[in-house]
Amino acid sequence: MRLQVIDHPLVAHKLTVLREKKTPSPVFRQLVDELMTLLAYEATRDINVETIEIETPVAKTTGTALTDPPPIVVPILRAGLGMLAGMQSILPTAEVGFLGMKRDEKTLEAITYANRLPDDLANRQCYVLDPMLATGHTLIASIDYLLERGAKDVTAICLLGAPEGLAALEEHIGDRANVTVVVAAVDEKLDENAYIVPGLGDAGDRLYGVID
Repeated sequence: MRLQVIDHPLVAHKLTVLREKKTPSPVFRQLVDELMTLLAYEATRDINVETIEIETPVAKTTGTALTDPPPIVVPILRAGLGMLAGMQSILPTAEVGFLGMKRDEKTLEAITYANRLPDDLANRQCYVLDPMLATGHTLIASIDYLLERGAKDVTAICLLGAPEGLAALEEHIGDRANVTVVVAAVDEKLDENAYIVPGLGDAGDRLYGVID
């Protein structure tokens, strides 16, 4: 597993505003969209491309195009939806699948309640969107879901990661697949409720409001 922490002043600035508890939901959503665009730019640096011939208004030349089959973007419901628009602004031709997962607050394990993905992901580059990599259970379950369908190249894009979750993911994945985790920052630790510290709270609630 490869970890990529995006060290950029704009990323740090936007993340700082996201952390502030007084930031209202509309501003929070806008900043997640902007931050995701910056993270997606770096996360797609190794996207599969090929050389093609084109003709400009002046002359023939060669250029670069994404290969087929197109990459697939997989936001983890519900919080991952807030990251989708930023990803699509960078990668508009990608297909989009969905995984619905939630954390059991007692066991902290991930529970899958919905999926909308192709059965065959062989030779597909997959980009998983999930704001918070806390215990790692949700991301582990999501990546396993993709690997079971033939994916070999998976990039997870998260706003924040915790050392405990990153360690759990690395131990679980091992050398089985090409997995990259892209984050804006790695925070200090998890608290007794498995929330990232200092973190930014519950990303889904801050994006969409509290749902009982």
